[in-house]
Amino acid sequence: MLYKFKSRAAADLIMLEPQGRQVVTIMGKTPGASGIVTAAQIPAAIAALESAVASEEAQQASADAVGEDEASAEDRAEAVRLRQRVAPLIDMLKRSAAADVDVVWGV
Repeated sequence: MLYKFKSRAAADLIMLEPQGRQVVTIMGKTPGASGIVTAAQIPAAIAALESAVASEEAQQASADAVGEDEASAEDRAEAVRLRQRVAPLIDMLKRSAAADVDVVWGV
């Protein structure tokens, strides 16, 4: 299943179901077949996504400071970070806020 985010201010954005569910939850919405982030809710959604990214990066820095073994460090280096996953969605949200339009999703 795919999550397809749409806005009149940006190109469509498609995510696989686990990642789509994760970002929808981070934005404070209930994951499901469809939903909406209204123009008024966009600033809070952006703040929530940016906060989640900062939290993940802080956890990563903490794990690095503890000195986990090299194998797990290599695995983390190859992993796609939350920052990379949400960057296109944050861009869509910012464009939508500037145009004062909603962002919707469907599966």
